[in-house]
Amino acid sequence: MKSQKFVICYNNKIQNSVDVKNLLSKILEERNIFPAIIDIDNLCQGFDFAFIIGGDGTILKAARFFAKSDTAIFGINLGRLGFLSQSSQKYLENSVEKILSGQFHVEQRLMLESGDKIALNDFVIKGNSHGRTAKLSLKINGNAVCDYLADGLIISTPTGSTAYGLSAGGPVLAPNLEAFVVVPICPHTLTARPLVIPDSEVITVSMGDCENGFVVSIDGQNFFDCKSDIIIKKSLYKAKLALLDDSDFYSILRDKLHWGTSPANI
Repeated sequence: MKSQKFVICYNNKIQNSVDVKNLLSKILEERNIFPAIIDIDNLCQGFDFAFIIGGDGTILKAARFFAKSDTAIFGINLGRLGFLSQSSQKYLENSVEKILSGQFHVEQRLMLESGDKIALNDFVIKGNSHGRTAKLSLKINGNAVCDYLADGLIISTPTGSTAYGLSAGGPVLAPNLEAFVVVPICPHTLTARPLVIPDSEVITVSMGDCENGFVVSIDGQNFFDCKSDIIIKKSLYKAKLALLDDSDFYSILRDKLHWGTSPANI
């Protein structure tokens, strides 16, 4: 690991991020590693391994950027949930020791693309008429599936299945599954259910009665308007998440989402 190029990426809009950035830099320098330091709003490439300091939003932005340069990222949580992170300020030095001693693996996560835009969690499609439901027509591989009268549609990766899709009633997918989820948001029919489909499928969403077109969000962060059909498919890029060897997806479900825990015990 010491021969690789390291970078610390932090979000200075999050409280305490500068202190954690300075602490991490000190820990690495004590081990003769002198990382570059960049802000999440000024990302640049040329690194092998990136420590990302912030919440899930910070990690999502970094994941989309560094996926294009094959850079592994390691999340250090300063946000609320921290589902994509592997460490916190409390365990920072221990985590660095594990990283430098090779006690980690890199998990490649599926991403979605629509044109030149990529997403790690999801694309969310809604009508551009605020406060109104929209008729959204879904095709898979060019074949008509159904028309939704709903507030919107979520097209999610397994990684994103624990985000907005879960809140909208979608299933949780293990992150190593090669599949996507289509989840309607507040559909006006009892027969509209989430779909789990292979990642080889090509998804097309048509405007239906959306006279003003769509508004599409990327990982809940970037938004763009669209006046024509939206085509979504598996991206050629994959996010590279560095995970400690003792981490486990199902433990994360229990610890961070309180999966299956009685409300009295939360």
